[in-house]
Order: sequence, then C-alpha cells, then structure tokens
Amino acid sequence: MRLSVTSDLWWKNAIVYCVDVETFADGNGDGIGDLPGLTERIDYLAGLGVTCLWLLPIYPSPRRDDGYDITDFYGIDPRFGTIGDFVELVRTAGDRGIKVLVDLVLNHTSDQHPWFQDARSNPDSPYRDWYVWSDEKPADTKTGIAFPDKEKSTWTYDRKAHAFYFHHFYRFQPDLDIDNQAVRDEQERIVGFWLELGVAGFRCDAIPFYLDVDGQKPSTGDPHVHLRRLRGYLSRRRGDAIMLGEVNVPSKDLPSYFGGDDGDELHMSFAFPVMQAIWLSLARQHAAPLIHALDDLPALPETGQVAQFLRNHDELTLDQLTASEVAEVFAVFAPDEQMRLYGHGIRRRLAPLLGGDPAKLRCVQSLLFSLPGTPTLFYGDEYGLGDNLDLPDRLAVRTPMQWSPRRNGGFSTAEDADLVRPVRPDGPYGYRRCNVSAQRRDPESLLNWTERLVRTRRETPEIGWGVFSRLTTAAPSVLAHRLDWQSSTLVAVHNLSDAPAEVELQVDGLGGDAECEEVLSDQSSYPPLQARQRLTLPPWGYRWVRVHRPGRAP
Repeated sequence: MRLSVTSDLWWKNAIVYCVDVETFADGNGDGIGDLPGLTERIDYLAGLGVTCLWLLPIYPSPRRDDGYDITDFYGIDPRFGTIGDFVELVRTAGDRGIKVLVDLVLNHTSDQHPWFQDARSNPDSPYRDWYVWSDEKPADTKTGIAFPDKEKSTWTYDRKAHAFYFHHFYRFQPDLDIDNQAVRDEQERIVGFWLELGVAGFRCDAIPFYLDVDGQKPSTGDPHVHLRRLRGYLSRRRGDAIMLGEVNVPSKDLPSYFGGDDGDELHMSFAFPVMQAIWLSLARQHAAPLIHALDDLPALPETGQVAQFLRNHDELTLDQLTASEVAEVFAVFAPDEQMRLYGHGIRRRLAPLLGGDPAKLRCVQSLLFSLPGTPTLFYGDEYGLGDNLDLPDRLAVRTPMQWSPRRNGGFSTAEDADLVRPVRPDGPYGYRRCNVSAQRRDPESLLNWTERLVRTRRETPEIGWGVFSRLTTAAPSVLAHRLDWQSSTLVAVHNLSDAPAEVELQVDGLGGDAECEEVLSDQSSYPPLQARQRLTLPPWGYRWVRVHRPGRAP
C-alpha cells in the first residue's frame, strides 16, 4: 500500500514541541507560567512551524517530582488555570494547525491522591487493591529502582496501612496495580475525558515501568494485554489520536511495545538508543556509535514511528551506554560533578552542552531533523536557552523562557521573589543577550535558522515516510544516509567533527534523468550531487539533497 502525506497518520511528518507550562509564559503576572500565557504565544509556535504541542504534566500535584506526582487526573493545577483555559488553548492551537498532546501517567499516583489516602486508611477500602501491598517486606527490594541515588528500595512501609507498598519511583509515588480491572477502567475514563476536551493523544510516561515487563511488581499474565486494550479504547474514541511512549529499552525490545506486526499498542516511541549514541558520537567526534544505533533500529508496523530527540525534558539519560562510554560523554559534556545526575544523566540544556557554538548547534539540530522518524524539540532549544545548575536535580533545565530583554526576560511581570524559577539577566545565556525578540531581528540567528530547518523538514516527507538506508563513506566522522519515498530520495550528510572531512560518496540509483535539488546546507559551495562524488565537508558541515526521478508520480 502506498500512503500519502494526506493520510490520517499525521504523526509521521509532525514537528513535536515540548513545553513546561509553568516556565513558558506567565499570563496573569503571579510569577508562574500558565495556560492563558501559553495560549497568547501560540502564534509564536505556529510561526516556528510546530505542528504538535506536548505539554508536561498540568494536573493538580504537590510537585515533588515536577508534576508527575498527581493528585487528580481530571483537573488542572490551579496555578496554571482552569479546564476552560485548557479548552481555549486546544481550540486556539487547532485554529493554527497545531495538535495538543498531554502527559498520561499510568504507573503511579501521588501518595496524597485521595485514592491512596483512602487505601492506606482502611483495609476494606475499594481503593486498597488499586495499589500493590505486602504484609512482609519482600526479599528483593533493590531491583527496578528508577532513581538509585535517591531511593534505596522499591518497597516502603506505611504505618497507617501496617503494610509495605510498591513504588518504582520515589516513595511518595506508589505504583498502581494494573492487574486490577477497576484501575484499567479508570484509566480508560481518564483517556476518554481528555479526548473529549480535544487532545490529539498522549505522551505515555514510563511505559516499561507501567507494564513492569521484568516482573519486579507482583503481577500475572501478559502485561501487554493492558496496553493493547488501552490503545483499542483510544482508537475507538478518536481514530487519529496517538499514544507516544516513553520507552527507554534496547532497540531489539522496541517492537513489542508497538504490538509487533499487528501494530495495536503504541503509535510512537522515543528512540532512546539513537539519542544516547548521538552523544557518544559527538564526544568521540566519530560517527560509528550513531551508525550502529541506526543500523539496529528495528522494523516497525506501517503505522508505527520513532520520535527522535537530542535530550529528554528531564536529565539527558545515558543509561544504555556502558560505564566507560558514560565516562567518555561525561568528560566532554559534563566535566563537573554538579552537571551530572543519577550516575548516568546530564542536567544541562542543549546550547550549553555544545558550548553555544553556532556551527555545532546547527549541525546537530540538522542531524536530528534528518534522521528517520519524527523530530522533537524541547522548548527554548530553538534559540539556545541556557540552564541553571544552581537549581536542584532536573529543575536545572526547566528554566523560564526568555522572550525579550525586558525585566524577567518577558516571562513574567512579577517580582523576583515570586518567580517560579529565577531568571538571569547577564552572561552568555542571560535574557539581555539571549532572547526571542533579539534573534527575530537577526537574519543569521539560531532562531531564524531553526524556523528554516522546521519548514524544510515539513516540506521533506521522505524523512517521515521513507525507507532509511545508510551510505558508506571513508570519513570516520561523517554520517551519510538516504531516505527513499515514492518518486524521490533525500540524501543527508553530516560531519560530526571539529576538523574538515573528505567524503567519498556513492549514491546508487542516480540515472541520467535524475534531477537534484539542494534542500539545506551549511552554506558551503557544494558541487551538484553525482552518483559518485568526492566532497569536502567543513567542521560541523551538513548537506541535504533531494533527488527527483522523472516519470514517476511525485
């Protein structure tokens, strides 16, 4: 079957933009970003070319874990606004052609959630069996800990319940028992509720922990049954809605989360092995780790897709690398201990990671957008927003958006003491130098370049829909690949090095009637693409070329 770009599979050619509402735009001047503030900035996102807006948790929460400790799955944190504000955001975004995803946290609740409070207070509570309990402390309490430098056990004793409860994450986030039919029914109601408010789908948090495929959480049967049922419910309620999974597993295990050949579980998953290989390749200035990761990407169902990204919205995790490989990446990108987290993560933003070097930032972003799959941007990376290592843990990268050189970077009119996070006026990433307003006026700015990149990617369906294959070169620092779709081929070449690279490029299938179109480059004067060609790429050079084949339908 030949699919077209007009298919309902909109996610194959989407541009995903991740937003932390509380640090994006403050609409009421209380120092906290909110939904009305975000709605006022929708035209900025539309101008950037974003087609899919992913919101980090906006639910009521004590916010001991950045909002992933939820006390009400049917509400909006009052600091962010109301359900009405959310509906207005979805409507406004839809008017600009932007779909909205919300985080769906299936694995756990806050220990302050009324369900857990009732469960721990009464052994006969109907919510008691919604969580996982044990009268005795299990023998194995170490395996499956999500944050090993923060928690020492997956079981915590509750004095009120007189029992131990299970938690993969923090002790204030007890795991739900998905073997309980009542829990699964409730989660379907949650999905249905947000679909009725207009969302186009969900970014599903910590799916391997939710399914507990390693069996650390006491459960029975095939856990994937639950994911298939949830997908079926979602698709019945809205046929084009998606589930984008946070699935940090080796590539060989990824197909099972899509439902294998049936394709009846997740629609998309983040490509964690590729992301981690990118950083190892950048640390070594050698493309081999990334080449291996791309070669290992498995075949997915026709409706499936990977989401490519450069760093996740929390720590940049390197947990699939070996200890020596992590040490290599740390040495280059996180040389100070305060830049690291959990022993395998980096709490720095993209621009500081790459030293603010414009050539590196352009090359690495170009690489991201050229990889097979759907690109994901973290808010602020489009213009080089910095981090704040004075903030604890993951909050270092949740810095306020800097809109202008005005007070507080235009994020809020509140007093400094009332800001949800501090802002910095000075320094290379301070809002007086690094802000949206200034970069809009500079035709050579990172922001204007990113807008061109996003527009180019949207006009290049070969990347989202095409068949990926790698091109061999004699240059160890260069990744060259092609994506074939219908009548055209996109060829992309990237030099991941501080040194120039000589490339021997062979592109099969370029007949005499083929027409080549320069799509994107580092502005070097490259010769027209040939079937066999020698190129010299500058440090951090890149080039995209589209090959048209006359005589076939475009």
